[in-house]
Amino acid sequence: MRDIIIAGNWKMNKDMEAVRAFCKDVAGAFKGKVLGRVLPILAPAYPFLAIMLRELEGSLVKVAAQDTSSHADGAFTGEVSASMLASMGLQYCIVGHSERRAYHHESNEIIREKLLAVMDNGMKPILCIGETLEQRDGGITDQVILEQLDGCLRGVQLYSGKELIIAYEPVWAIGTGRNATGDQAQEVHRLIRKWLTDQYSKDLADSLSILYGGSVKPQNLKELLSQPDIDGGLIGGASLDSKSYLTMMDIAINHK
Repeated sequence: MRDIIIAGNWKMNKDMEAVRAFCKDVAGAFKGKVLGRVLPILAPAYPFLAIMLRELEGSLVKVAAQDTSSHADGAFTGEVSASMLASMGLQYCIVGHSERRAYHHESNEIIREKLLAVMDNGMKPILCIGETLEQRDGGITDQVILEQLDGCLRGVQLYSGKELIIAYEPVWAIGTGRNATGDQAQEVHRLIRKWLTDQYSKDLADSLSILYGGSVKPQNLKELLSQPDIDGGLIGGASLDSKSYLTMMDIAINHK
């Protein structure tokens, strides 16, 4: 069965004290708890990766980076390479987030290079794809999603489906308070899984976890998880509060 993943993307939030307090709350709550197939992942800002790895050492929580450079090394001030992240012991890295696409003009080709860099360094990418409000209203959601999949995964070798996580994040539902209904999200998740079946195999498609990201919160997580092709969430604001995050973990653990 596929993992149910509750991934918190903290973006540019929290300071060192807040990170440590959150880790203390979460590590304590998970102690001795059986999570089954539920996988908790947290992605803090770069300065706190090492702190979080140390604070959560021995716990069930995995730590992810929010982004990486497409370059291996060199004169790229401010950039952080995948090999640097891997050398810290990180296992996961987000690539292609809509904010990177919008604010940093990242193309599918750049995102593909980042994804390959993450995989080449033994980590698992969390690949984000999704359409804007204009694209959805224009009726081209499917076209946009398929173009992003084709562009980001062109020539990428996958064998088991466990090498990659995909997160569908409709841009119009991020930070707006709006969110896709379970049925709307399921339509796109079904499309993604069909693409994976056509490009790779049904076994691989059935093994790969596809997350929904777009104003996910405790109030709508259960509905989303009830959909056959939604395997968890890439969660922004609702993951910043430890009580909210733990509530979502409990919902996932109790999901049948």
